[in-house]
Amino acid sequence: MSEVLGRLPDLPDVELVAVAMAGSDAGAARSALRNPAVAKAARYDDYASMLARERLDLAAVCNNDGERAAAVAACAGRQLNVIAEKPLAISRAQLDTVLAAVEKHRVRAGMLLPMRFDPPYLAMKQVVESGEIGAVLQIDGQKSYQLGERPEWQKNARTYGSTILWIGIHMLDLMTFTSGRAFTHASSFQARVGFPAMRDMETVTASIFRLDNGGTATLRMDYLRPASAKSHGDDRLRLAGTKGVVEYQEETGVTVMSAQGKRRLEGLPPQGSVFLDFLKAAYLGAAPALACAEIVRVNRATLAAHEAAEQGKIVTV
Repeated sequence: MSEVLGRLPDLPDVELVAVAMAGSDAGAARSALRNPAVAKAARYDDYASMLARERLDLAAVCNNDGERAAAVAACAGRQLNVIAEKPLAISRAQLDTVLAAVEKHRVRAGMLLPMRFDPPYLAMKQVVESGEIGAVLQIDGQKSYQLGERPEWQKNARTYGSTILWIGIHMLDLMTFTSGRAFTHASSFQARVGFPAMRDMETVTASIFRLDNGGTATLRMDYLRPASAKSHGDDRLRLAGTKGVVEYQEETGVTVMSAQGKRRLEGLPPQGSVFLDFLKAAYLGAAPALACAEIVRVNRATLAAHEAAEQGKIVTV
């Protein structure tokens, strides 16, 4: 939600005219209402009433994971371009419903994957495209978060889906975005260990993928980062190619090791915005940096990893 609301002050031609916050967790609702744009907007008890009464150009869907697909499909049914939180769906059937609605009504669909617009990952993509590290054959990703207090919807599998679906999709997008590779098969493990108050929320996961060029990728995730850590999350990404390695973590920045030696990259690309990228595509016809085909592909890959953990087998993406 912050990816949308945080940009509104810089967009004088964009007006937030209505909001529906039914089902939002109390903390998110309070935070949203502190935003002047939200405070001025018409408020509805549910999105169906809002869609029926308001004349809108575009919708942003930031509800819980389990109810998101229905809301996105409803917006598409009103012929609204729609950008949504991730993932678009927590099952293949839900995803098919969303895609059918988007295709039938010929609207543009976006998804809030802001990390691919961050300078370190843009720089990693540039290194790969330069050919300096050769063909990427091994990808390793990490997301480690502080658990902290969690909203009720994240403690229920019906509204949460899984940790792989909720946070894994970020890193899976970065893996394919920076490397230029695609996933073909997935295998995963996940567990709800400790922290009984979190109920259905997995605290540790591990996934492995086959790449389309025969290489492999691994993703490990946890909610075990200590509260004493300086930052909420510890994200890491490493791409190993036939000629070298590029990797990122917050403490060391983006580093490259190749025939040219080892160095830390300075002067990274400027910060981008997933919401602005979507608006430019929707209203100005610009080619999006996050295309719908990429959104579909990463949702399918994430669902495959989730299904692999649920079923205990290798799943085709």
